[in-house]
Amino acid sequence: MSVPGLPKDFARLAPPLPGRALSQQQWRYVTFVHWQVDQDRVADLLPAGTRPDLFEGKAYVGLVAFVMADAGFGVRWALPWLGTFPETNVRFYSVDDAGRHGVVFASLEASRLATVLAARVAYQLPYVWASMQVRQRATTWWYRSERRWPTAGPRSCLQIQVGAPVVPTPLEEFLTARWGLHHAVHVPGRRGSVTFWTPNEHEPWPLYRAQVLDLDQDLLAAAGLQVPPVPDLAGLWSPGVTTRFGRPEPLI
Repeated sequence: MSVPGLPKDFARLAPPLPGRALSQQQWRYVTFVHWQVDQDRVADLLPAGTRPDLFEGKAYVGLVAFVMADAGFGVRWALPWLGTFPETNVRFYSVDDAGRHGVVFASLEASRLATVLAARVAYQLPYVWASMQVRQRATTWWYRSERRWPTAGPRSCLQIQVGAPVVPTPLEEFLTARWGLHHAVHVPGRRGSVTFWTPNEHEPWPLYRAQVLDLDQDLLAAAGLQVPPVPDLAGLWSPGVTTRFGRPEPLI
């Protein structure tokens, strides 16, 4: 049954990975905040072969703060220390000609320098090294990030209060039920870059309402977007999911 606002080909549950999982990780204590943005501006920031994924004609950008935990190779080789760290990312919502609805990362702040370097080399993802902290007191959560490398300066301070569990609206499903990422990779011997699709799967998000108590950030400005101080949408929080990633494949 189609849901108003959601594209007809939108998968509300994760499709099975096409093949063996190459990596597994946990996303814990996740907070989502979103703004509506100009779709033409977003289009300029997406890799070739993708376009802004729109909900009722509108484009969005998300700031997502969480704790990465036990990231590792395959589904058995978790790296408890190296693979566990705070992360905050800025992401756009993308779709390709094959109808795959994913995300594009403008930046991914992480506190493990070794992981940042590995991700930048192996996957050419825009990871940056930051000083970060995640704290909790009862139902209040704080996420802090200050970028250290390759350029210092951009920062984010987010405080939220977790409320009652929610059934996500169609728009909230559209922004959270994402089963892959589009990313540009520079291939030796080729001019320009090649856009890859990397699929992922996880159980449905358990979601709670999140009241934004304080937000001071310039990560979106660093990504090339100007947004108001207050998010356009109500926040969401989740205790987390376990996600598995498949093999990257080039767009054809």
